[in-house]
Amino acid sequence: MTTPSQTVGPYLAIGLPWEDGPTVVPEGTPGAVWIRGTVTDGAGDPIPDAMIETWQADTAGRFDHPDDPRGRVAGFRGFGRCATDPEGRYAILTMLPGAVPGNDGKKQAPHIDVSVFARGLLDRVVTRIYFPENAEANAADGVLGSVPGDRRDTLIATRTDDGYRFDVRLQGEGETVFFDV
Repeated sequence: MTTPSQTVGPYLAIGLPWEDGPTVVPEGTPGAVWIRGTVTDGAGDPIPDAMIETWQADTAGRFDHPDDPRGRVAGFRGFGRCATDPEGRYAILTMLPGAVPGNDGKKQAPHIDVSVFARGLLDRVVTRIYFPENAEANAADGVLGSVPGDRRDTLIATRTDDGYRFDVRLQGEGETVFFDV
């Protein structure tokens, strides 16, 4: 007798989302931007029951977390969570992050860490969102620099009228780069 595979979905919508999960900052916050996108599978079909989690520094590159090596700074949650809708879309309202120190002491380009949970995955996959206006910092970023040049564009958001677009493709042509963490 075979048993079903164990994956992280499709039951993500039960108990994981919370009302203000998609709003890292309250609506109306000066400088707030939307990051919107679609999560798709290897065939390009939207995944209606995925979950996007984001973790980021504040605009000064600081974390409201005891592990921030410069000391915890209070007041910025930095964490967002949004389930995808029936068309595979998600939206997170946040602020653009500042640069953070890397393990080597060099500054990392401003970025948002992203975890994706979805049916068919045995574990979450992890990626990053970088921003196109930080071209110089992006070029010097060690993590982004470790990605083959022809795949880096899967990590750079596209500017929109009210924020950014960042689509996640789990497999296939144009697959988003994921990191082994």
